[in-house]
Amino acid sequence: MLNPKTNQRELCYVVRVDNIEPIPNKDRVESAIINGWHVMVPKNAFKPGDLGVYFEIDSKLDTSKPEFAFTEKYHGKIKTQKFALKDSDGNKVGVFFSQGLLMPLKELGLSDKSEGDFLTKELGVTYADPDDNKRKSNSSDKYKKMAGRHPKLFQNPIIKKIYKTTWGKKLLFVFFGKKKDNKSAFPSWVVKTDEERIQNLIHRIPEFQSEDWIATEKRDGTSTTMTLKGHGRKQEYAVCSRNVRMENRKDGSWYDTNVYTEMADKYNIKKVLEDLLTNEYEFVTIQGETFGEGIQKRDYGLKEHVFEVFNVIFGYADGTTRRLNPIEMKKLMDKYDVPTVPIIEEHFRIPSSCKEILDVAGGEAAVYGGMREGIVFRNYDATKSFKAVDNEFLAKYHG
Repeated sequence: MLNPKTNQRELCYVVRVDNIEPIPNKDRVESAIINGWHVMVPKNAFKPGDLGVYFEIDSKLDTSKPEFAFTEKYHGKIKTQKFALKDSDGNKVGVFFSQGLLMPLKELGLSDKSEGDFLTKELGVTYADPDDNKRKSNSSDKYKKMAGRHPKLFQNPIIKKIYKTTWGKKLLFVFFGKKKDNKSAFPSWVVKTDEERIQNLIHRIPEFQSEDWIATEKRDGTSTTMTLKGHGRKQEYAVCSRNVRMENRKDGSWYDTNVYTEMADKYNIKKVLEDLLTNEYEFVTIQGETFGEGIQKRDYGLKEHVFEVFNVIFGYADGTTRRLNPIEMKKLMDKYDVPTVPIIEEHFRIPSSCKEILDVAGGEAAVYGGMREGIVFRNYDATKSFKAVDNEFLAKYHG
């Protein structure tokens, strides 16, 4: 779930159980329904209306903590799990996907927590994939850069106390910060990419049904951002992963090569941005997915890296922005021979249930073949978007 205050994904938080459903021919477990998620839980552990702590798929628990020791056999990883359902004669009658982990507040000593409280940091939950932790870290934060240059000073108890506050960081930066720290920080004008899943938005489905949507294919790769801001001598160009600005063109970071600058060079993105950044705009940002050999388990059979654009954003001096919808985006990027994510349907009508939306998420990839990860939906004025990820895909590649 996205934290509305930070626009960052939270991996665990307090939820209210919407319903409890039986799982066919399973006597000891049942399904807890949380928004659009189905989670296998011990029978009678929860009832509708109960609060619990929900750990999302892709999260990893610290198994050295007694309360999480039972996940040791899974190395603490919370993934999509697929279970075959059989009738009394042993014949397969379907499948059940369990997505996430639900634990009672009391078991975690959190009875004072309320619905909606985010607990990712408090419980020390990280991403299951080590590469995700690197990609989504704040290692390029200008304050961390500053502190890293003065390790002894920033271990001083008084300095540490000052550093913990927003005003304190700013004050310390006046004395110990450097211009290069600012330059290496993630661009403040860039909105980080992380679409919300439909399972967390089921309450908005009636709203979504009132308009047409453009459905595009979701690629399984690494989010890549290139942006250009300002004019003249103060113009600033940056290439970033989802959360980290690339400081060194030769730095492979968490891949064998720096795939982010590689894509910027391959598609001549800086020249494209320079062409698009007219005096009308304060900045232009191009965001997309880099995928292929060595990136995720789904490499699309490629022996190279490919970049496909999913966002083009224009920023104005007054702080407002304009995002192109996928049709507008493709028309513009085609002029520069820069690939865009495949458009599956230009006038998609949203079904009435989460299950129906997830049912259309799967299928064959429009380009390169094989399973597609899912679909990203964006409305025509590009002000709303969400994603639906295929459960079969998750079970095969991320389960």
